[in-house]
Amino acid sequence: MTKAKSLRSAALLGAALLALAAHPAAAQDAPGRGWTVTIGGGAQAYPKYPGADSYGINPLPIFGFRREGEPMPFEGPDDGFGIGLLGRDSAFNIGPAIRFQGKREQDDVGAPVGDVGFTVEVGGFVEVYPMENFRLRAELRQGLGGHDGLTGDVGADIVLRDADSYIFSIGPRARWADNDYHDTYFGVPLALPASGLAAFNPGGGFYAVGAIAGYTQRLGRNWGLYGYAGYDRLIGDAADSPIVRVTGSRSQLAGGLGLFLEFNVGG
Repeated sequence: MTKAKSLRSAALLGAALLALAAHPAAAQDAPGRGWTVTIGGGAQAYPKYPGADSYGINPLPIFGFRREGEPMPFEGPDDGFGIGLLGRDSAFNIGPAIRFQGKREQDDVGAPVGDVGFTVEVGGFVEVYPMENFRLRAELRQGLGGHDGLTGDVGADIVLRDADSYIFSIGPRARWADNDYHDTYFGVPLALPASGLAAFNPGGGFYAVGAIAGYTQRLGRNWGLYGYAGYDRLIGDAADSPIVRVTGSRSQLAGGLGLFLEFNVGG
């Protein structure tokens, strides 16, 4: 599968999951209420692979729907696509989570360390709201198709909102992965003198810490603006990897901006 097709497939799958996540108990809602549909898009930039110092521009799909009259839902910018099994308004929730990791091409690294295929990471999440405007969330996912490692994230978000006008969130993140993931992206099985890379066998553990912020703003009755920005700093064996030190960067930035349209259907 080409990279373009992989990105289109990821966007379509993510949109479908966001649609399901919008209201898992839809069948129990009172009849006669319509739906508010959110659809839009933009562009986002993030490293071409974990540890890269180069960035790619990628589509930023925005899609969802909720019962008419419900406020805009909060979702962290780096949340995996998923479904809260206990309902959107629950202070404690669990459910499946899916994220995507783009293909790493050997030419992007500039050294013969091998390609890594497009990966679908499948797992689950747990989140808790100990206070109305404060969320704790953890995800754990298994890679399929490209890397076959186990990876996860833990984080906290302060969530500020003004009724249905805007949502702002910001909070720290810590990212963890097992030995297989580290070997795939940060390992060098054999020394590569021509590329300046020494042999390196990393172990599993936390590989990055950082923070991320998101902002959703209505621009009128039907239009809105969504954006996010994040920063991760590689630590531990990931930071010590020759791939990162010689050809990449410990600093990992990400950000995106897009417009969306909301309209009501049904009812």
